Parts: sequence; C-alpha cells; structure tokens
Amino acid sequence: MGTVAAGEEAGRTGVASGYVLRTATADDLGGARAVMLDTVYRDLKSGYVPRWHADIIDPGTAYLRPERCTLLVVEYGGEIVATGAVRDRGPQAPPNPRWVADRFPSGTTAQLCRIYVRPEHRRHGLARQLVRELGEFAARVGGYDALYLHTDPAVPGAEPFWRSLAREVCDERALPGGGQGIVHFELPIPIPMPPPGRRAGTYPAG
Repeated sequence: MGTVAAGEEAGRTGVASGYVLRTATADDLGGARAVMLDTVYRDLKSGYVPRWHADIIDPGTAYLRPERCTLLVVEYGGEIVATGAVRDRGPQAPPNPRWVADRFPSGTTAQLCRIYVRPEHRRHGLARQLVRELGEFAARVGGYDALYLHTDPAVPGAEPFWRSLAREVCDERALPGGGQGIVHFELPIPIPMPPPGRRAGTYPAG
C-alpha cells in the first residue's frame, strides 16, 4: 500500500489535512509501539500482559514479516499518532467462546487489531480511514474469508464506533457470567464506508 498524503486525494482517502497514512517500515516501529503501549495502559487499563501483547513488543515479527499481515501508521508532524493492523489469526478458545473461534479460524480470518489513535488526534476520521485501508489490504492480499475484530465496550467510544461499521457476532456481556465482557464483530471484505457525516465519538478501539 502506498503512502497517502492528506490533501492530495482528500475526497478518496478522507484523511485530515496534515496527516499521512502509510504502511509502517522498520523505522516506524518505535513510534507505533509507543502509541500501542500508551493505549493499553491509559485507555484499556490492562497494562502490558505478555500473553496478549507480544505483538506490541515485536510488531516487526507480528506484522511486517508475514506476507498476509500488515501494520499501518498515521504520521503527523514527524510523529506516529495512530496505528492499525491486520493479522492472520482468528480468536482462540479459550478465552473466547468455542463457536466464535470455530466461525473465524486462523489462516482464513483477517483480524483487525491495534487500531489506536492518540487522544489529541481523535475526531479527525483517522480510525475510520485505517479500517478502510486495512479492509482493502485484506481483500487485495487474498485468501481471507472473513474480517473479524473484538472490542472492549468499557473503552469510551469504541463500541459505537464499531457498531457504525460492523455487524455484531457475539456480545459476551449477554453470556452466563458475562464472559470477558467484550463484543465480537464481523465486517465485509472490502469494507463499505458510511457517509462522511456518520461518525461515532472518541476512539480507540480494541
């Protein structure tokens, strides 16, 4: 995926002025890692958990080396301010429900993840554009039957954002005991974008 400079093709990209959305390189990994770690500590409030966040520590191995995975970044003023990724791994059971894992098997499922935007750069459409570009990547690389993600509805803005784009598959809050409290979603490949006026509130997603 080529670099998209804001303003050059604003009607097609929807990226706000001054922002550049592009595929990450090895030089971007430190900045991307900082955005991800700040988000898991500040917004998700989980902190770094090795079994969940190994890709954050080594995003090069997780996203840059595999041909069917990718990491996108948004740059503003020379700083990485947002991230988004696709990995070729579906949800695992446990901790996810077995039927959800069976519906989205690894290898044929493109999972959207690490779609994080720094607080001071939200409400510029960056997350929405990252989702669109990631969906186009999944369609272009081929071999994916489904586009999956999950999100934590406790994070402000995450649930309404995803509901504006995706179809709910399972809300674990409705399961006996409340499950993990997360919501699983599926999106079509490629992702149709709603009209520009339809925006959810703040963001990060899960």
